[in-house]
Amino acid sequence: MAMAYHHITTSIFFSLLLFLLLHLPALPAQQTYVNNKQLDCEHNHTTALGYLCNGPSTSCASYLTFRSTPTYNSPATIGYLLAADPSAIALINNVSDVSAFPSDTLVLVPLNCSCSSGRRFYQHNASYSLKTTTETYFSVANNTYQGLSTCQSLISQNPYNYRQLSVGMQLTVPLRCACPTSNQTAAGVKYLLTYLITWNDDVTSIGNTFGGVNNRSIFDANELSTSNIIFPFTPILVPLESEPAISRTNATVPSPPPPPGLPAVPDAGGSSASKKWVFVGVGVGAACLLLVLLSGFLFCFFRRSRKQGGPSPAGPRRPKKIAESADYTALPEANASSVSSEGVKYAIESLTVYKFEDLQEATGFFGEANRISGSVYRSSFKGDAAAVKMMKGDISSEINILKQINHSNIIRLSGFCVHQGNTYLVYEYAENGSLSDWLHPLTKRYQGSFMSTALTWKQRVQIAYDVADALNYLHTYCNPPYIHKNLKSSNVLLDGNMKAKVANFGLARTLDNQDQGGLQLTRHVMGTYGYMAPEYMENGLITPKLDVFALGVVMLELLSGKEAAGGGGEKKDGNDEELLFATIVRVLTGENVREKLREFIDPRLRGNEYPLDLAYSMTQLARNCVAHDLNSRPTMSEVFMTLSKILSSTVDWDPSDELEHSRSLSRGR
Repeated sequence: MAMAYHHITTSIFFSLLLFLLLHLPALPAQQTYVNNKQLDCEHNHTTALGYLCNGPSTSCASYLTFRSTPTYNSPATIGYLLAADPSAIALINNVSDVSAFPSDTLVLVPLNCSCSSGRRFYQHNASYSLKTTTETYFSVANNTYQGLSTCQSLISQNPYNYRQLSVGMQLTVPLRCACPTSNQTAAGVKYLLTYLITWNDDVTSIGNTFGGVNNRSIFDANELSTSNIIFPFTPILVPLESEPAISRTNATVPSPPPPPGLPAVPDAGGSSASKKWVFVGVGVGAACLLLVLLSGFLFCFFRRSRKQGGPSPAGPRRPKKIAESADYTALPEANASSVSSEGVKYAIESLTVYKFEDLQEATGFFGEANRISGSVYRSSFKGDAAAVKMMKGDISSEINILKQINHSNIIRLSGFCVHQGNTYLVYEYAENGSLSDWLHPLTKRYQGSFMSTALTWKQRVQIAYDVADALNYLHTYCNPPYIHKNLKSSNVLLDGNMKAKVANFGLARTLDNQDQGGLQLTRHVMGTYGYMAPEYMENGLITPKLDVFALGVVMLELLSGKEAAGGGGEKKDGNDEELLFATIVRVLTGENVREKLREFIDPRLRGNEYPLDLAYSMTQLARNCVAHDLNSRPTMSEVFMTLSKILSSTVDWDPSDELEHSRSLSRGR
């Protein structure tokens, strides 16, 4: 009887155990890598909100890494930013409390990680007070905190609407950290370190930075496989069996931030997907080589003879305008002398003053064979190719702007000539014409065949990056800052290497009232239909967000191959077609986004000739740029940073991986 009872009891026990095993939710053994989802602030992706509370401990000792900056470069300042103990930072990094780290030094930061009551995610809370009117949840998470937090977690854990942030607001900043799971603890793991990926990192180099951590343990800790991609500026967990110490001889030395005008990644193809290491950016050696090559290119540019048989586009069909300005640079005609006397005096200091006879000889007496477009002529000065533009009106302001600008993605002004009331400007020559000619060849009449080949996906992303780099330079690095005000695809020129050059500064103006966001008003609204932001067209409001809006339209042109006006989408209200920036709202809303996006993408990019997930990221960025409310648009620095990440992913993209990469778009859409 007792044995029968024992047998029944045992059977019931195992039945209950089997039921629990089958029906209780499984706890993951590790965390999911964020996979660049921190860029999509509008969606609360679980991986972007934090690391799940899946370990036996609700609190543990943890570690972060932080790269020192000019502002946060000591144990005290880094501790203040990250709410960590400065003495503990100094001790683990073997420095004194008051030592200053060299810029871009990888700093270990010990702190306590916890899973607070009512929350699903591990985190360590820091506090940050907004300091400027341009700061956003995105910039705080990705710039100030270097990706240790995300815009999604900031939005979810702060009471302030992202459109209503103001200077002085105190934000809770959830820093990403985690505690080991039971499986990791059983395997000897005592700590999890949140490491910030940078250029040239792979799993092996990350493991070597911390004394040779096994690759498989890093893959498992982040639910990664050897074929996955990891991205710069994102965090990855490193499991450690003892307190961390940085192996400085093996540590990845981050490349310095590219100076304005230099690409952050090389213009090269992706690596094979079969490699067991994951995404690599540019190495220090490659960056140095790029600097040398670029310097040589700039020095020798004017020494090269122009290409024989180059294109000579004739006058293109022009879209509907409020005011039109020509391709290289122009101002509306005015009844005034060409250049004011003070303007000439100022310009002579750094520009070449040409004789009119020299211009006649260089352009073949302004012959039709040398006409590029309108009043722009191809020319040659002692074998150096250049473009000469005849202009009317007082253009001293534009000359003075261009003479102060030095950026590889802005067309360079080398000199001018004043003759019989006209001004002739001599510019750097862009061999491959305008971006508009490449994107809209069916609406252009041209000589030559250089536009018969469509731009590749990588070329399109590189061009968007180049333009954003130029505008970010104007907004951020110039003193005083400038607003371009007339960005469009016909004012983006392409050199012999297909690098973009922003041209036409006829409407540019300085950024005044910077303490008020650069807000200015004008009664004279001038620009090109389809590129002008609504607040400018309706109220004459001028801010840097004008350029952000126009760049968004140019990105949509790059993605779709359609014109900003007249080719955007379905007809509405009679004969007018929907503007391109309005079309994209329909594409990204509602159902079947994947199919609608494929229909929107330029049909010349067929099949697997572009990565759908990266195309979605770039389209979403463009949509944010053309938001009706200017406060909803990102800053140019945010646009530039996001495009740099899209470009770095594009460089490593392999068309054979497109099916795997596109799955992220199909899930939940």
